[in-house]
Amino acid sequence: MKDNSRGGINLVYPNYYLPLIALLILFCIPLVIKSASWMQIMVLILWYACLTLSWNFVGGFAGVLPMGHAAYAGVGAYVSTLLFINYGLTPWVGMLIGGVISVLVALLIGIPTFKLHGAYYALASIAFVELLRMVTENTKKIFGIKINGARGLLVPLKGHSPFLFQFGEKIYYYYVILAMMLIIFFISYRIQKSKLGYYLVAGGEEQEAAESLGINVTKYKLIALSISAFFMAILGTFYAQLILFIYPQGIMSLSLSFEIAFIAIIGGRGTLMGPILGAFTLVPLAELSRMYLSGSRFLGIHLMLYSSIIILVMLYMPKGLIGAFEKIYFSFTNKLFKKS
Repeated sequence: MKDNSRGGINLVYPNYYLPLIALLILFCIPLVIKSASWMQIMVLILWYACLTLSWNFVGGFAGVLPMGHAAYAGVGAYVSTLLFINYGLTPWVGMLIGGVISVLVALLIGIPTFKLHGAYYALASIAFVELLRMVTENTKKIFGIKINGARGLLVPLKGHSPFLFQFGEKIYYYYVILAMMLIIFFISYRIQKSKLGYYLVAGGEEQEAAESLGINVTKYKLIALSISAFFMAILGTFYAQLILFIYPQGIMSLSLSFEIAFIAIIGGRGTLMGPILGAFTLVPLAELSRMYLSGSRFLGIHLMLYSSIIILVMLYMPKGLIGAFEKIYFSFTNKLFKKS
């Protein structure tokens, strides 16, 4: 069976059987799961998959290591929520405005920081998200608009109102975030197969060599960062409408940024399916540990589990979980269809 991709075997074309089966299962899950708590977990799994796919534009394809991506989700959540509270603007529109503002913020930060390499860029991104969080936590008003600092913002409850991005049952949120995941995945696939994808991989692996060939590495990294920040902002809006409450430590914290990066690294950064596989593996583990081990004695245990899994993956699966999954999958399909 032929390998038709870069940075991981393409599980979409020509070997499309598994993705179609997986997609069918995802569409049918709400018909099986009736518990609101478990449906919430499924929504969060897909939400994290979307976050990680968005992170992957920069942290995977471009080969850098951003550790402050929660900042862009926070910008989107706050912009859409403030527009909704103060001007009655539907979050469906507010999230697009938040996405544009998030892109501008990303460019403002990315232009100087992309001159840094390796750990220095990671540290710069950490400093940025922490600065934004602290400023938000200590600001009551900005331009006369209340943002309530550390107290956060309550999203006005309007009942079942699809126009205002509010639904009476979790199943609606599930299908919305599933649609978002498919859109981001499709864009990831198209970028990976485009010149932009090749330029990003070249600049991420050998920046000096790529620049010597005339590739403007910084330009293409900024394009990837803009796409990433736009989708992160939209996902921040989704989270705000799902939870109906946002606060700085929840939506723009370092812990969320680290979780996104951990999921991508464990799943397989730079691949198409790695972020999704990582989310479906780690998020249930994290959510169940929060549910059943949430006492003060076990505070932060999900991060300890992440760290342990990262160590094991780095030692035994350098390509991430996707590497082991590919071997099993193609071994099975080769036997099933009798192809070498």
